Amino acid sequence: MKPLQPDTLIRNPDGLPIVASVVVDCPASRLWNVVGNFSGFDVFIPDLTHIEMTGTGVGALRTKFFRDGNCVVEQLNSRDEQAMHMTWTTIYNTLGVARLWAAIRVEALGAECSRVTWTIIAEPMDEANAGFEQFVQDFADSALANIRRLLG
Repeated sequence: MKPLQPDTLIRNPDGLPIVASVVVDCPASRLWNVVGNFSGFDVFIPDLTHIEMTGTGVGALRTKFFRDGNCVVEQLNSRDEQAMHMTWTTIYNTLGVARLWAAIRVEALGAECSRVTWTIIAEPMDEANAGFEQFVQDFADSALANIRRLLG
């Protein structure tokens, strides 16, 4: 009998990056305090009812609960407070996403102006899902438009 070997279901997605970005009339630190809060995405994504965290810092898991009953579990991969960026990976979801990696970065454009950029690389469970990329783009664009309304 062959001994069991290390294995995993987690791998990075293939595909073109989907990028959403907005400029907000507020200091970069204020913008980062909102979008850089891994446990606080329900502040700017109205489709979320709440978020539950397991652990803190890099390696922590967040479970996002959606109003329609869906849920997503994501792991924080990296976070740099000074550079104002973080990355995460979806490890479980009920949305039909096979794999997803995402990053958020905030950059100062001046004392009272900053930009947030959300980059997502994702693969659908069903390769025939023709509207998948547009769904992801619309989701990210809508979330960042909410940020602009909240802080701008």
